[in-house]
Amino acid sequence: MTPDPKTGDAKTADYKTTVFLPKTDFPMKAGLPQREPLLMARWEKLGIFARLREQSRGREKFVLHDGPPYANGHIHMGTALNKVLKDLVNRSQQMLGKDANYVPGWDCHGLPIEWEVEKKYRAAKKNKDEVPIVEFRKECREFAQHWIGVHTSEFKRLGVCGDWERHYTTMAFASEAAIAREIGKFLLDGSLYRGSRPVMWSVVEKTSLAEAEIEYHDHTSKTIWVRFPIATAARPDLAGASVVIWTTTPWTIPGNRAVAYGAEVDYALVEVIDAGEAKWAKAGEKFVVAAKLVEAVTKAARIAAVKTLATFKGEALAGTVTHHPLRGQGYDFAVPLLAGEFVTADDGTGFVHIAPGHGEDDFNLGQKHGIAVPQTVGEDGLFYSHVPLFAGLSVYTADGKEGTANEGVIAKLLEAGALLARGKLVHAYPCSWRSKAPLIFRNAPQWFISMESHGLRATALKAIDETRFVPAKGKNRLRGMIEQRPDWNISRQRAWGVPLPIFVSKKTGEPLRDKAVLDRIVAAYEKEGGDAWHTSDPQRF
Repeated sequence: MTPDPKTGDAKTADYKTTVFLPKTDFPMKAGLPQREPLLMARWEKLGIFARLREQSRGREKFVLHDGPPYANGHIHMGTALNKVLKDLVNRSQQMLGKDANYVPGWDCHGLPIEWEVEKKYRAAKKNKDEVPIVEFRKECREFAQHWIGVHTSEFKRLGVCGDWERHYTTMAFASEAAIAREIGKFLLDGSLYRGSRPVMWSVVEKTSLAEAEIEYHDHTSKTIWVRFPIATAARPDLAGASVVIWTTTPWTIPGNRAVAYGAEVDYALVEVIDAGEAKWAKAGEKFVVAAKLVEAVTKAARIAAVKTLATFKGEALAGTVTHHPLRGQGYDFAVPLLAGEFVTADDGTGFVHIAPGHGEDDFNLGQKHGIAVPQTVGEDGLFYSHVPLFAGLSVYTADGKEGTANEGVIAKLLEAGALLARGKLVHAYPCSWRSKAPLIFRNAPQWFISMESHGLRATALKAIDETRFVPAKGKNRLRGMIEQRPDWNISRQRAWGVPLPIFVSKKTGEPLRDKAVLDRIVAAYEKEGGDAWHTSDPQRF
């Protein structure tokens, strides 16, 4: 502050003219809500992407294959980060002198889209199963198309540079025809087959799920320890004893057809000396469990004291046969003890009850020993009408809640005197990535592509070995998955997808392997999309 020489009043010095700063036309306020549409309109008018393509002719191409998002809602942090990172890669490669022609895409088929359309049905008290399939597919297509438009606008607002006018979608007629054509190749060379094996099944969505569609969440399961009375003993001292199994899925007991042991596991034959507070054990009874798990089993059963009568390796159990715990009630068949490499003494009892229709290890061991796979649970999660004692009971309900099957099985085991103990376990359990409902393993006829036929696995592994991975550790992860994965289950019980172009003989169950028929189906898909399968008379093909 300095005084005015004439009036003596204080005044503020003006230093603005004494400071030399750069001048700009930028406004003081950004005004983004008003300016963003103007900027986007300018970018569209300039046609930068098209001009880059013109200038890049003849350059080395850089192609980033867009693993597409689902067209089923606004973009979120994950999809935004994915696209921005891809944009960074493409822009850097373009500036390095390459032709980075980025073609974005969308995944439009399957469960995520169906689930959103079904949400509207549920809100309107409408049953999806009563809607004509072509009408339902039309709604799914319109739903996906709407969100593709929304996504495009949102990605453009993020400044992502790409060929938005020539994007690809899995629901385009050309894409559906290409999928049918490729599946047809596997059909013609014999790699595609119909098999019946356990798959991860969603009762809520009534479909099998691939590994990538499965999440694991904490889940509380009912656990049971069950006696399998020995009918034929490989060792004389096992006469009159029982083999005890432990399972977190009581509902699978009706599907039991064997019991697995570990050949190198140490087992103990014990006798109950003092039943203590045990509800379902009595003094004098004998049972076999893994030696290191005797204490854990007796504690679970609240048995006060046991005496070890003998210990032996699992291989000594070869040839032993037990009765089913529900013998005399429709389960009058032999249950053999079989060696299983997957059996350990880490928890449970050291024995694994084998239900070939409800587990991968169970199925493989059953196939190895020629054990038929029983059909016990339908796609709705209900026991079939032919299942003794439990017909109509539900494993899970249509809304993903636990059904009546577990308690129904436990009650019958208790009546039969087969239950030794019960409890609960909180553990990671497979759930649907969309509905979040628990899944079950169930035996279901599906279409598979063989990983061994025509060297598909070897071809895939060779391609992995010839590919540079960034980061390098991703290579081992993917290679391990391909090395271990079973045959590829390509079928889904969905309405919104590409119909498999397969006709099956009613007499033999064998698929029709006819190139001319496949060519006609593919041609129809190219003109009309997969709807052609649902609207055409079979004679057309």
